Amino acid sequence: MTSTNAPLRALALACSLKPSTERSSSQLIAEQVLGELKSHGVEGDVVRVVDHDIKPGVEPDMGDGDEWPRLRERIAEADILLISTPTWVGHMSSVAQRVLERLDAELSETDDEGRPSMFGKVAVTAVVGNEDGAHKITADLYQALADTGFTIPAQGGTYWNSEAMNPTDYQDLDETPKAVASTNATLARNAAHLARLLRANQYPAG
Repeated sequence: MTSTNAPLRALALACSLKPSTERSSSQLIAEQVLGELKSHGVEGDVVRVVDHDIKPGVEPDMGDGDEWPRLRERIAEADILLISTPTWVGHMSSVAQRVLERLDAELSETDDEGRPSMFGKVAVTAVVGNEDGAHKITADLYQALADTGFTIPAQGGTYWNSEAMNPTDYQDLDETPKAVASTNATLARNAAHLARLLRANQYPAG
């Protein structure tokens, strides 16, 4: 069991389709959220998921070079999970969908008292894109993460969409829009608050 005095930790899974050698709007907004979390005493870092060989499947370890088990360990060590995804044809990226599919295995994994392994952890989301779809993607992420056992704080999702038919990327903006910056700050404040509450008062065992 993690000490209630230990610093909170966050892990951001940036689900860009681009490898880490390329700039990514999903990475950028994830880093911005982590920056806000740091102001509340939460340390964390970003993993570009596409850099890892994450096999398809719904088991904790799909074998044969599957790199999900190491990411799974890092999720287990974190108090807060952020999933950041671009919008493609109105949906989350295929990388984000695969993360959700692999997290499904946690429904069968339990702690010493029989609670699903993700109980007591907080999840938040970030969506960027130059097309609409952020609200639906956020809803889909919320549903999957809550089903898996994560707890989502009030206003636990942040997003940015470009104007319709405008190919601008989030990473190409001259500055972060005030509404996005404010939402990032609220998300981080509420996530840190909720994570501390859950660490001190875990959900009851069945």
